[in-house]
Amino acid sequence: MVATLFVTFILLLACSFPIAVSQSFASMFLIFGDAPLSLESFTKAIMSGFSSFTLVAIPLFTFAGDIMGKGGISKRLINVAKLSLGNRTGGLGIVSIVACMIFAAISGTGSATVAAIGLIMIPEMLEAGYDRAYSASLVATAGTIGTIIPPSICMVVYAIAAGCSVTAMFTAGFPVGILVGAVLCIYCALSCRKRGYKPVYVKYTAKDWVKTIVEAIPSFLVPVIILGGIYGGIFTPTEAAAAGCVLGVIISVFVYKEVKLSDIPYMAFRSVIISAPVMFIIGVSTGFGRVLAITQMPSMIAEGILGITSNSVLLLILINLLLLLVGTFMETNAAIIILTPILLPIVTALGINPIHFGMIMILNLAIGFITPPLGANLFMASEISRVKFETLAKTIWPWIGAMIVVLIIITYIPQISLFLPQMMGLLG
Repeated sequence: MVATLFVTFILLLACSFPIAVSQSFASMFLIFGDAPLSLESFTKAIMSGFSSFTLVAIPLFTFAGDIMGKGGISKRLINVAKLSLGNRTGGLGIVSIVACMIFAAISGTGSATVAAIGLIMIPEMLEAGYDRAYSASLVATAGTIGTIIPPSICMVVYAIAAGCSVTAMFTAGFPVGILVGAVLCIYCALSCRKRGYKPVYVKYTAKDWVKTIVEAIPSFLVPVIILGGIYGGIFTPTEAAAAGCVLGVIISVFVYKEVKLSDIPYMAFRSVIISAPVMFIIGVSTGFGRVLAITQMPSMIAEGILGITSNSVLLLILINLLLLLVGTFMETNAAIIILTPILLPIVTALGINPIHFGMIMILNLAIGFITPPLGANLFMASEISRVKFETLAKTIWPWIGAMIVVLIIITYIPQISLFLPQMMGLLG
């Protein structure tokens, strides 16, 4: 029975069927053949997945990130970063990384961060003498922080799949995202010195400082209000996403005036179109998960793997290798939905906290954004920098190496992920 479900699902994926369609057909094939549950129960499980209030956060965060990327917010954030970081070796690269970190606290996605920051910073790095492929690789890698620093759509999806707190995941993402950014900044400074990239010295007057900071105040208010509202108990994550949309419209249309009011309906419609496939997969995956639970497939896989080794160090190495491999060819949210019910029982059996494992999974899959052959951030960086994808596929590997260093640290020092949720009493 389990073999039938698994083999059917893999065959349909191999035939290029969409994830949700493959899950549905595999489940119904098993239901009609062995009847582990009724079709009515399967349908009700799918509908309960569609009805999740948390799901509403996905199109809302997508819309908020889109409008703020086009509304001049990213430009103001970059200007502030330049004030203190620009006049040093690798300064423009470090500015790009820090700007990605700040914008990540607004956008919730990796590709949006690459586009918003890359369109501004890649031309500036080229003008300063940086190599085009190096600049594109830098921004593509820094864009992965968009899935790590909250609010993150991937964290919302994992929280739904794992049945844990979205707020706890958001809280765990802060130190992890900061660590990723710090390691990338260190590598950027060292590699720029090795390549001979000279600092771009700009003398800022006191008037320049005041003007730049005052202009950026509305931009910095967005993450402060969104995240402060969540942790202060004022908003749920879904309500915070709605607040972010309202703030994005006000700042982009009425304060910076870089988006027209007539553009809003199209941007909202596009956000729904972008989010719909993810939400559909989540809904169908709820029914698929019900079938998995009844067939006890996750438990059997967990027992099989634990039969090979119960050593947590070795097991985490194997899981990381699996996730790195999956991240190279599968869409991130789909991978989270499919693998979480299978892997979570394994790691929890060894005493690994679900929040810690969530950060391991998300960081692994974030690396998939820049890993050939299907790295989404690489394609975005290739598009905006006019560098061939094949070229980026060769220059990205040192940056992947820096990310893997962080992954190893996060995997084996769980307190980096857990100390903030513990302090805030979010781990139960």
